[in-house]
Amino acid sequence: MNNPQRTRTPRAAQAVKGARAARARISTRAQFVRIMAAQLDEIAPGTTRVRTVPVTRDGRRRTWITLDDVTGRAVEADRDEHAAALGLLQRAFPVADWSVPRSYDARTGVLSVDQPTTPAALGLDVAEGVEQ
Repeated sequence: MNNPQRTRTPRAAQAVKGARAARARISTRAQFVRIMAAQLDEIAPGTTRVRTVPVTRDGRRRTWITLDDVTGRAVEADRDEHAAALGLLQRAFPVADWSVPRSYDARTGVLSVDQPTTPAALGLDVAEGVEQ
């Protein structure tokens, strides 16, 4: 009779094995930071900070992504490079809540919630008639 034999490994299993092998190779936080910085630089040269902001446009959820250099200026990148940077971060931090604005600093390896702030000189932090 015909006995089914597996001829190849499913792609999902290959991905899981690849992720496990990558985690095994990265033994320290410093290695992780260095690898992430190198990958971001390969995606869009000069990138040291990635900011993500979830937005809704035409009833569809999207993510606005900015890539910045050391001085805080935007790095010129096309749509695919922005998407690749977001994908890299989402794979590196799978448990992060991407429904809030995030900021990733490639120099320190810190992914943080990116809450907008205003300068104190504007006096917008305290509104009249609002309980604190």
